[in-house]
Amino acid sequence: MSDKKLSFKEMCATYDVTPRTLRYYEYIELLEPERDGRARYYGPRECARMTLILRGRKFGFALEEIRQWLLIYEKEGTDAQMRSWIELADRQLAGLAEQRRQIDEAMAELKKLRDDTAASLG
Repeated sequence: MSDKKLSFKEMCATYDVTPRTLRYYEYIELLEPERDGRARYYGPRECARMTLILRGRKFGFALEEIRQWLLIYEKEGTDAQMRSWIELADRQLAGLAEQRRQIDEAMAELKKLRDDTAASLG
């Protein structure tokens, strides 16, 4: 991404988030835009962080997990962050697999009940 800075409104539009969401991400210190009076400007660092935040949310990570993961980069560097990412991803994959198992089980039971009910109607 270039060194161009996005305004608050541009950031919301670019990443398809509400102003409330963007302000909340700032409040919990996921993002730290530059300020000029009341105006906020988001540079390449904040845009990269926003991409990671949204990707993390898509994969089901809690905002606190994302915040801690981003802090690792600042404190310990890329290698530590990547090792942490592998651990987080493994844990999330296991959780998603369990959710899939539960959903498959619920769907099979619901389908059987539906089919039994349909069959009883003749």
